[in-house]
Amino acid sequence: MKKADVGVALYLLAAVIFFIVPINSTLLDVMLAINISLAMIVLFNTLFVKEVLDMSFFPTLLLFTTIFRISLNVSSTRLILTTGAPGNVVETFGNFVGGGDMIVGAIVFIILIIIQFVVINKGSERVAEVTARFTLDAMPGKQMAIDADLNTGTITEKEARERRNKIQEESSFFGSMDGATKYVKGDAAAGLLITFVNLIGGTIMGVLRQGMEFSDAIQRYGLLTMGDGLCSQIPSLLISLATGILVTKASKEADFSNVLVGQLFGIPKVLYLVGGTMAFLGIVTPLEWFLFVPFGIAFIVAGRMVEKNLGIEEIEEEVSMAETEAEEIRKPENVVSLLQVDPIELEFGYGIIPLADVNQGGDLLDRVVMIRRQIALELGTVVPIIRLRDNIQLNPNQYIIKIKGIQVTEGEILFDHYMAMNPGYVEEEITGIPTFEPSFHLPAIWITESQRERAESLGYTVVDPPSIIATHLTEVIRSHIAELLTRQDVQNLINNLKESNPVLVDELVPKLLGLGEVQKVLQNLLSEGISIRDLLSIFETLADHASATRDTDVLTEYVRQSLKRAISSKYFPANETTSVITLDPKVEQEIMSSVKQTEQGAYLTLDPEKTKAVMASVEEEVSKLENMGKSAIVITSPIVRMYFKKLTEEYFKDLIVVSYNEVESNVELQSVGMVTA
Repeated sequence: MKKADVGVALYLLAAVIFFIVPINSTLLDVMLAINISLAMIVLFNTLFVKEVLDMSFFPTLLLFTTIFRISLNVSSTRLILTTGAPGNVVETFGNFVGGGDMIVGAIVFIILIIIQFVVINKGSERVAEVTARFTLDAMPGKQMAIDADLNTGTITEKEARERRNKIQEESSFFGSMDGATKYVKGDAAAGLLITFVNLIGGTIMGVLRQGMEFSDAIQRYGLLTMGDGLCSQIPSLLISLATGILVTKASKEADFSNVLVGQLFGIPKVLYLVGGTMAFLGIVTPLEWFLFVPFGIAFIVAGRMVEKNLGIEEIEEEVSMAETEAEEIRKPENVVSLLQVDPIELEFGYGIIPLADVNQGGDLLDRVVMIRRQIALELGTVVPIIRLRDNIQLNPNQYIIKIKGIQVTEGEILFDHYMAMNPGYVEEEITGIPTFEPSFHLPAIWITESQRERAESLGYTVVDPPSIIATHLTEVIRSHIAELLTRQDVQNLINNLKESNPVLVDELVPKLLGLGEVQKVLQNLLSEGISIRDLLSIFETLADHASATRDTDVLTEYVRQSLKRAISSKYFPANETTSVITLDPKVEQEIMSSVKQTEQGAYLTLDPEKTKAVMASVEEEVSKLENMGKSAIVITSPIVRMYFKKLTEEYFKDLIVVSYNEVESNVELQSVGMVTA
């Protein structure tokens, strides 16, 4: 055990023992001295601590000090009633603080109780209650602000995590403080009751047991009782004061004393006014001039010194800024920061700023957060931070999307307009500004707010500008998600899986496959829109086949076959016959005979004329399906699938190629065409 653990345990154990076991007056003096010193330590810590969370265990500390103080009350009561000699500390407080007079001691004691109950405890309790309520109410807003800063690139993931943890700690702390203030209030009430018990019980014991006169007994035990009460109430008052300071302290990293003095004596004109008023009162009124006039002069001199210091600080700040600017000019440019490239950027003209500005009611930042969540659920990978920036070089309503610093697409919107698209069955047209939907390049028109209701009633699909940008951004991310998957991302996925399946991960990485090879398999899946969320099944399949081959393309085919349930549900609706295109066995045979294996992987050496003929046939068959309003899906044999996909991906980017082994047995297919050469 650590020394700190032993010390805390002994502190609490002593409190429990003092309730049961009688202690002598010498040990009681030692414990009372410790109690007073601990109360002062707590008070000065709360005074000088820079942030309230630096004393996050203060509610627990209140409980510990309260129970220890009450146990000392019980021990001193036992000594007062049994021996009439509770020790030097109690007697000194009774005689010195009370001036040797029971009535004076009682009055001082009652004043302390009133100060603690009415002033400090009640105020601290109310402040703690209100602070706890407002802290909890403000949590959702603070969380959204952190997400917004994270998406705009103002803060990093680590900083966002730290700020979220701080919010949780603050809410927990102030919630605990709301209840912990009751300890202090109850402690004061208990001290008052114990004092009355001591006074009545001590007087009875003195008269009946020691044969003292009533007046002598009440004087003797009254002083001891007041001394005991003061011994407990003064530390209790210090703890109450510490509680009040902590709950009223601003949650900022600042030196409390410097800030307090600076706020009180930081404005020279205030000191001049106070000094002049004090001097005026000393001269004109019957008040003692030798008291008020020196005070007035002191305040005026202090104001002059503060004004002089402020002038010096302004000059020093100007000099410092000038030196900093000169240093920036003199030193060579730091180009390291310019080398960083953001994975995804959304830049927009100044006309789109209201859509991204939360203060103007824009929700584009919230939509970006939802995009990351949506793709994480859909594809099982984490989308990198999306940077949102305004760019004055763009047209006001223009936006561009960059992947790794290179522009991949752009779009333009009309602010305060809506985009209406005809799904194909709307016969009545509405007037508007012709345009194209940026994500899928479909014909559309811009309409005004007044036309929106009519367009929707006619059957048009109507979307607002933030939805247009969000949809476009989502499609761009989907199409580039494979290249955005880094080795670090893969390592993070592996670490998450290792928490629940350490044996599988230890077997596969790095014994059978390296991190880069796992990354390549996952990129192959993502490039064709296959979710990698079921990472357990993917790794199980890789572990089964990695000992036989390390070809990532072949391993990808094995993984796809193990994910056939997910692939079937993605492309083939249940209880419905799906129209597909098949591949002529002769074409499959020609493709396989043209495959050349190398150390770097396999590649096709198909004759260009043959390739041209195959592509023409594919285009013809795909057009048939598209004219029927259906997605183009090609079914091939398992061994041919990856080569045929490589052959066609440059010509038909969105063509879906599936092997027979990736289709569930209960799926109904209908061939509506065959690719020939």
